Amino acid sequence: MHVGAERVTQADRRARTRGALLESAARGLSRYGYGNLVLEQVAREAGYTRGALYHQFKDKQDLTLAVIRWIGETWLEAVEPLIEREQEPVAALLTLARGHAVYCRRSGARVATALRLEFSGQDHPVGHEIEQTYESLVVRCEGLIAAARKAGTLPPGPPVRTLALAFVGALDGTVIALAGQEPHDELLTVRAVAGVLGVDPSMHSPTERTTDKTEAPS
Repeated sequence: MHVGAERVTQADRRARTRGALLESAARGLSRYGYGNLVLEQVAREAGYTRGALYHQFKDKQDLTLAVIRWIGETWLEAVEPLIEREQEPVAALLTLARGHAVYCRRSGARVATALRLEFSGQDHPVGHEIEQTYESLVVRCEGLIAAARKAGTLPPGPPVRTLALAFVGALDGTVIALAGQEPHDELLTVRAVAGVLGVDPSMHSPTERTTDKTEAPS
């Protein structure tokens, strides 16, 4: 019994170490980019030694790939349930925008956008991982846009793929421009994507606000 308890404790300790290192690396990638990321600094700011970092990740590329996947997982945990609660697809799109804006208040949450710019046009594993993450979001929006068009709640216009790309561009661009501008970031992000969609956001009210549900721990 004592051995089992010790194993759980070790697993928890390892998970806490990994989480702290991922958060620190996300902050570093947001501030300095991949090329200027210093692993020793990542470890120090997380409260660990460089050896502890290398015990979890083999190199900078491995750490960065883990950060991208971690951000994708935490985004889904925070935002996807909010989207799923919406019965109407335009409301779901606006809720996605709200949830994304609030999620991006987290330190390091803008890593994907920063790395996508840094690795644009490069044949690199980090660039490929970022593009896959970006494509997943675009495809999610495509599905909602197509459903809204079918339901007649979204006016006709550009092809679904084109509109989804514009939606994600407006989403990311507004969130980045309004970093630290709470609560205006949430409100204006919704207005920005509503403009892309060609809808009045007041006519597609989400079932509930997202602010209290996706706030990051301090």
